[in-house]
Amino acid sequence: VSTWRGGLADGIVQRLVDIGFAFPFLVLVISIVGLRGPGLSSLFIAVSCVAWIFYARLVRSEVMVLKSANYMLAARTSGFSTARVLAFHLLPNVVNQVLLYATSDFVYAVLLGASVSYLGLGVQPPTPEWGAMVQEGQNFVVTQWWISFFPGLAIVLTGLAFALIGDSLADKWRNSGSRR
Repeated sequence: VSTWRGGLADGIVQRLVDIGFAFPFLVLVISIVGLRGPGLSSLFIAVSCVAWIFYARLVRSEVMVLKSANYMLAARTSGFSTARVLAFHLLPNVVNQVLLYATSDFVYAVLLGASVSYLGLGVQPPTPEWGAMVQEGQNFVVTQWWISFFPGLAIVLTGLAFALIGDSLADKWRNSGSRR
């Protein structure tokens, strides 16, 4: 909405996004989890507080492109309300790109969760978590390598699966023509 309106609102939101980009993602997440204490809810809150900036930048760039598209100009000159133009013409075309990014971002979320748990700040025992399992088996890598290997393999295979899902969705939406 701020990009659609432009002006001061867009400037303020973009300065907030720029401030978010000024700090390393993992450092911010670890800092927030460290302040709140280890646990799954802290990890979710930390990622939510930091990850929105990537989506804000993506949505802004899509809105900037679509704002001047012919079908958007036609919708506005047809006398449709701003709410209708945004809901029925802009949003369906922006959401595809966001969903594609989210599927590839899920790979990063799995790695982030495993990394934070490896450091002891994520999910706490007795709840199983791949990063914590890798960390627990670290001392036994030479004699009992499978303790760390199989959770690490699960992380890799999950990441690969979501990357393939994202690629297939991208191909599907590209071939079906997501733009109106």
